[in-house]
Amino acid sequence: MYEFSYQRPGSLAEAIAAIKSADDGQVLAGGQTLLPTLKQRLAMPSDLIDLAGIGELKGVSVDGGNVVIGAMTRHADVAGSAEIRAKIPALAALADDIGDRQVRNRGTLGGSIANNDPAADYPAACLALGATITTSERKLAAEDFFTGLFETALGDGEIITSVSFPVPDKAAYMKFKNPASRYAIVGVFVVKTGSDVKVAVTGAGSGGVFRVPDMESALAANFSAGTLKDIEVSADGLNSDIHAAADYRAHLIGVMARRAVEACG
Repeated sequence: MYEFSYQRPGSLAEAIAAIKSADDGQVLAGGQTLLPTLKQRLAMPSDLIDLAGIGELKGVSVDGGNVVIGAMTRHADVAGSAEIRAKIPALAALADDIGDRQVRNRGTLGGSIANNDPAADYPAACLALGATITTSERKLAAEDFFTGLFETALGDGEIITSVSFPVPDKAAYMKFKNPASRYAIVGVFVVKTGSDVKVAVTGAGSGGVFRVPDMESALAANFSAGTLKDIEVSADGLNSDIHAAADYRAHLIGVMARRAVEACG
């Protein structure tokens, strides 16, 4: 690692002040991506601002028809939350299948979506559920938050504080995962709320998470797995790597989407 100044603020206000006063400060959440990056000497922050000691950024609450999760809430806590299991069980199940036990006990919701890895799970949940991301400066709809590969709408010094997930009528997430990392080769999150249906895909797109309008329209008319059997997803713009070719990922989107609809019941 390169030399840097380590800071551990006790409040959000202190964290914001630390970021603004640093020459090139970097926020540390769970550290599952940032720390390996530092170890490989691929980043040179002047200051590392650790958010782990900020209690106001942790926890789960129910606010009307929404489940609100603090940005520093760990994957393991999302998976084990009684509130989330009762209101959005698909979200708890998603968190319970991230990485391994060590990752789930260190990684955080806010850190995951801020990094916006194209194979991460939470972005699909955010996009499909129509989540609102609250930061130290504003509120952002999920569809405006994720802007590209490892890119978000976050500005310099802006810190995610919480994510609000509307409670759906039905939801399910199905993932075809890498057997070693458990990252999504293809993951599909399906949500039905009234007559509205959203289908979000992670792991497949070269630009990150995306929705599938053709599937959404078909499911809005007839919410059944059979409705999707004749819908073909184009391989254009999909990832092709050592794990799966683009056309195979296109096929998997259909398979995972049908499984997710079936799991919705």
